[in-house]
Amino acid sequence: MKILMVCLGNICRSPLAEGIMRQLAQEKGLNWEIDSAGTGNWHVGHSPDHRAIREARRQGVDISGLAARQFETADFDRFDRIYVMDHNNHRDVLKKARNEADKAKVRHLLADDQDVPDPWFDDALFAPVYQLIFNACKDIADQEL
Repeated sequence: MKILMVCLGNICRSPLAEGIMRQLAQEKGLNWEIDSAGTGNWHVGHSPDHRAIREARRQGVDISGLAARQFETADFDRFDRIYVMDHNNHRDVLKKARNEADKAKVRHLLADDQDVPDPWFDDALFAPVYQLIFNACKDIADQEL
């Protein structure tokens, strides 16, 4: 299974999701490839936001070595599933889809197409956002066993 996590800048939500899912897959012995990307290009090559790194570390997950990259059409060929963090990410990823098969790979990370709040503007959101992402990733990993 190859999974891509996508948010806006690839420095907060999607690197958290990548780190969490990697750790869960490893703990469950799942041979999965996990990556993340952003729909925007502002942070390409940058490390995750220091607040995301800090919250992940507090939870026992290391995302400090990740680097932001931008989502590209070729990601539809490389990944089986593409999880987006919010409706804007969903729209932007679908704009790059070439066909129905590409579109079928794109899903919201949270159930019922709920948005994962962007914690960028509010330090207090990093802990609850981590927990939302963790719960969603755990559900995905549990469904695949």
